[in-house]
Amino acid sequence: MSLPDGFLDELRTRLSIAQVVGRKVTWDTRKSNIGKGDYWSPCPFHQEKTASFHVDDRKGFYYCFGCHAKGDALTFVRETENVGFMEAVEILAREAGMPVPKRDPVAQKKADRRTVLADIMEQALQFYRMQLKTGQAAAARDYLDGRGMPMAIQERFEIGYASDTRAALFQYLTGKGISPADLDEAGLCVKPGDGGTPFDRFRGRIIFPIRDARGRCIAFGGRAMDPNARAKYLNSPETPLFDKGRSLYNHGPAREAAGKTQSLIVAEGYMDVIALAQAGFDHAVAPLGTAITEPQLQLMWRMCPEPVIALDGDTAGIRAARRLIDLALPLLEAGKSLRFVVLPEGQDPDDLLKAAGPAAMQALLDKAQPMVTLLWEREIEGKVFDSPERRAALDASLRTALAAIQDPSLRTHYTAAIKELRAELFAPKNRADTPWQPSFGKGGKGKGKFGYRPPQTATAGTKTSLLAQKDSPFEPSRLRESMILAAAIRNPDAALERETALEKCPIAAPDLIKIQSALLASLHLDLSGEDASGKLISAMTGRLGFDPMAHLLALPPVRIHPHLKPDTDPELIALTLSEELAKHAANKGAELELLEAERDLEGLADEGLTWRIQQASSERDMATKASVNPGAGQSEDRENLSQQLQKLIDDQVWVKKKQ
Repeated sequence: MSLPDGFLDELRTRLSIAQVVGRKVTWDTRKSNIGKGDYWSPCPFHQEKTASFHVDDRKGFYYCFGCHAKGDALTFVRETENVGFMEAVEILAREAGMPVPKRDPVAQKKADRRTVLADIMEQALQFYRMQLKTGQAAAARDYLDGRGMPMAIQERFEIGYASDTRAALFQYLTGKGISPADLDEAGLCVKPGDGGTPFDRFRGRIIFPIRDARGRCIAFGGRAMDPNARAKYLNSPETPLFDKGRSLYNHGPAREAAGKTQSLIVAEGYMDVIALAQAGFDHAVAPLGTAITEPQLQLMWRMCPEPVIALDGDTAGIRAARRLIDLALPLLEAGKSLRFVVLPEGQDPDDLLKAAGPAAMQALLDKAQPMVTLLWEREIEGKVFDSPERRAALDASLRTALAAIQDPSLRTHYTAAIKELRAELFAPKNRADTPWQPSFGKGGKGKGKFGYRPPQTATAGTKTSLLAQKDSPFEPSRLRESMILAAAIRNPDAALERETALEKCPIAAPDLIKIQSALLASLHLDLSGEDASGKLISAMTGRLGFDPMAHLLALPPVRIHPHLKPDTDPELIALTLSEELAKHAANKGAELELLEAERDLEGLADEGLTWRIQQASSERDMATKASVNPGAGQSEDRENLSQQLQKLIDDQVWVKKKQ
């Protein structure tokens, strides 16, 4: 049976030969280098104790240095299962999830046609190579010299030239007995609409041959020598040999180099790949004049689990990188992703290498950004998030993007990374640089709302007021903030249920802000199991560089709190967390109203203002009904607070009336 064009190539691309062979052998872990796709084992075809059977997973072949058995995945299944070719295809197709095409007697004829066309392409390549050495190609040779491309590189990449003559190639190949129909099918010539003599597709261009992974010349790319040409670069059309969206320039050599370097660079065009290879970066490929497609991505991942997309530093390059994110997200798997390098503005790899050398290029590659960073930058670039609606729109956009990730574990990690970036954008910067200050709307009965606004210059009255005294009960409470964070860490499930409240919780101390950010960024990690709190502490420690719980327990009241012990009932911890969050919110609300009222005392003092301060006193008293340190002294504390507030009212109103 003859299979349709490309079926076996697709089957080999989808399968890992190491997985196929691994069902029959035991790998020698001391000799194998799994990270490089290099596997060794005793040979399954003859009796031996040493590991002389080698599998190259990247190239898809095996070889035994003892009995000299060799082949690919299909050969291995045929030999070990004792089945025929089509049975082996069916076995592997089921494993790869590919339906086996029905028997097609025409397929063999198509395969034969591809062989004929491949031979024609090789003859055309030799013609173009010869043309580069003629007098007509003097300008092309000067151009290549000007680009710093020595003869060795020209030979390596088989660069040629198509003269600016209407039918030079057509006459040469038809003179060798090749029919015009074959030249048209190979994409080398164009048949005029009026039925006249076909003419060459490539004219007045430097020619770059395009070979597939098997080394066959399947197409050409041509760069125009005329600066006024309609198209600077021109590729062969789609043919039985050439599928643009399933091919990569420099595929075969880059695949071999990627196996050695464990990396792959994806540039934009032919000249970029050649310049990179000339500088020692042999592991570079390029798509062929179009945006990267899913089949091309799969080819790249076959060569390297994390290719680096190196794009020109212009608007088009950045736009192309961001479009690629949407294509790649649904295809991501554990250990299979992309990294991105955006070159300096106005430069491509060739420009950078000429200006700064290979070391500069390597430095950029070493700092390649993970895809999650580019996704985040794409979503926030040029936007201002100064309202709840805008932030909600950002969250909705991010949720849509992350929902495309099929792997649940990977989606969880992406979500955690985005939450960390979001926390850095919205919380730490604002809270560290802009101290927490009251910001009131028009509320009734003295009730306000808190937010952020730039700190105001303190007045003389404020500086000497009860609120500014060191031991004032209205000073922002580090103790309560520490208790909230400690309770959240002790019970991650309760913290996750109250995530919004924890995110909005106003915290003043910079060290506690860092702990809050690390907590919010770590809550969505996999914390399943008995020691969820321990896993959370470990994750937060990795982010902070110190143990957050030990830091919080440095305060004795937190350390001895009966509901914050490691063995406390989780329900009690959850209750403590809810209560402390509520107290903190009420405490801040009362504190804000008192600050605003005190500022108003600088104006005309009246009964309404006195009433507002009394209302704030009442709210503050209710917020502190349960002491942070449970035990004796609660009634006494409230009584002292009430007396201090009343003294503040009497003193301030008397002073204003005297004025």
